[in-house]
Amino acid sequence: MLNLLWLIPTLPLISFLILAFFGKKMGKFSGALGVISVGLSALITLIIGVEFLSSPPIGGVYEQTLWTWFDINGFAPEISLYLDPLGLIFTFVITFVGFLIHWYSTEYMDGDEGYSRFFAYMNLFVFSMLMLVLGNNLLLIYFGWEAVGLCSYLLIGFWYKEPYNNYAARKAFLITRVGDTAMLIGLFLLVKDFGTLNVQQILIQAPEVWSVGDSNVFWASLLLLAGAVGKSAQLPLQTWLPDAMAGPTPVSALIHAATMVTAGVFLIARMNVLFEMAPVVQHLVAIIGALTLIVAGLSAFAQNDIKKVLAYSTISQIGYMFLALGVGAWSAGIFHFMTHAFFKALLFLGAGAVILAMHHEQDMYKMGGLRKKIPVVYWTFLFGSAALAAIPIVTAGFYSKDKILFLSLASTKGNIWLWIAGFVGAFITALYTFRMVFITFFGKAKMDVEHRPKMSFKIPLIILGILSLIAGFIELPDVWGDFTLISDFLGGTLPVINIIPEMERWEILLQVITGVVVLIGVYITWQIYVKKRKESYAFEQSGLFNFFFKGWEFDWLYNTLVVAPAVWLSRIDQHDFIDRIYGGIGHLNLGLNKVFSRTQNGYLKIYLGGIAVGMIVALTIVLFL
Repeated sequence: MLNLLWLIPTLPLISFLILAFFGKKMGKFSGALGVISVGLSALITLIIGVEFLSSPPIGGVYEQTLWTWFDINGFAPEISLYLDPLGLIFTFVITFVGFLIHWYSTEYMDGDEGYSRFFAYMNLFVFSMLMLVLGNNLLLIYFGWEAVGLCSYLLIGFWYKEPYNNYAARKAFLITRVGDTAMLIGLFLLVKDFGTLNVQQILIQAPEVWSVGDSNVFWASLLLLAGAVGKSAQLPLQTWLPDAMAGPTPVSALIHAATMVTAGVFLIARMNVLFEMAPVVQHLVAIIGALTLIVAGLSAFAQNDIKKVLAYSTISQIGYMFLALGVGAWSAGIFHFMTHAFFKALLFLGAGAVILAMHHEQDMYKMGGLRKKIPVVYWTFLFGSAALAAIPIVTAGFYSKDKILFLSLASTKGNIWLWIAGFVGAFITALYTFRMVFITFFGKAKMDVEHRPKMSFKIPLIILGILSLIAGFIELPDVWGDFTLISDFLGGTLPVINIIPEMERWEILLQVITGVVVLIGVYITWQIYVKKRKESYAFEQSGLFNFFFKGWEFDWLYNTLVVAPAVWLSRIDQHDFIDRIYGGIGHLNLGLNKVFSRTQNGYLKIYLGGIAVGMIVALTIVLFL
């Protein structure tokens, strides 16, 4: 069945093409086509995954070459799909979570004038993301990388009649281009030194071509990291993601929670050898993750818009993934990617159900009292929130996040400061997560429920809710014998972490401490936002709270340091000599247009004369030159 791998990205691509050309004539069937195509991809992924686990291919890798892209002087990248444990996990999450989100979208987008266009864009995104994670070379990965950027632009600005949505789409596109440009330069550097962009060839040859800490591996890794920082919305390129909530809520669930923003995590994990050979850059990955998870967590705590709380939460949780990769806890970072995809997609879909119920209102302070009015949404949202906050024992987020916290201290590449950052971040996460839950679902109702969810809402929420609770158990040795599913499955693909001797005995104690702190955070939030709700309003009027609300003023900083100087220079430089060159070319073309337009006067004899003169000139050139 492994030979069916090519169908996984092809089915969403075919669906996109059909919807792009015929979608307007298909009505609601366009949504069914979008759902079925991604559902079939998920089914094929599941079948291939079972075979991959039961009868692993030779070397634990299956490669399917479709054709050679081009061949220029020996540089011949292929359209080739590369499936290993890392790619399989990402493919499963993209197709399975993507299928549930597509299914949910059939109700959420029902009646929208861009219904078929929405599913066309969503299918194109799924295809692009699959090419990114299945590509066997960095050029094909970069194709998927840029394609998901395009899809993000189209989906953020989906409701393009609203000026703010267009602004948000442009902002996302331009800021991520900063990282993408750096990544492209990194690819040039790799081609210069290796003559190829084939991932496995580079990873095998890197220890032979470069030495640890070599300047070339430093710069290549740093440039790839810049690309990952932009796409995954990490400091200092995180400002685009909160504004990206301008798109429909299913877009936020798919692109900005479960898949696209984790592309940076995938890139770093895929190129793990380079980062291991550049310890300074790998440590920088951990520092960026640690800083990001705190900055974004405090910003999430200050938001009133339910989707922006989740947006900043996404930035923060990806910070945990970066922290894991930076300390060499590769499999732990991928484990948290998977659990995060389940509970964050659930939270965004739950937020979408709340928004529809509240007459498209997104301000949490205008909600309240919803736990009895939409109980399925409440309970599933509570499951997702518990997983996000890492409530001990019963949630998937506890097992994945606490593993990162322990390894950030126990790893030979970790330290106490990274652990403290992750520990503080866990407390902040509990605060902003249950602040959102208590404000939205508890207290007095402020408006009537307009939309009650149907089965196309409830079933995806229930499935993701269950996974948000139980998905963490796959990493428990007691469940699978001596086999921990994620760590051992990825063991042959990603480097093994080096743990400081004697640190294992502290793991349970550290988990208990973190679990207690998380529960304390939930209790504090209950006291402030349920028991003493009026006092919370005064607290939220402080200048520090407003500073966090504005995302630590990063937008103001970039406007001051980058945008304003660029606008000023463009204004004072409107009529330089370069403009005169292009202006002159334009005037020359206008003049030639006036001259040649006079030849089109409608007189047949002049036309025939012109033809005769042309023939004479042509014959003269042929005979005498």
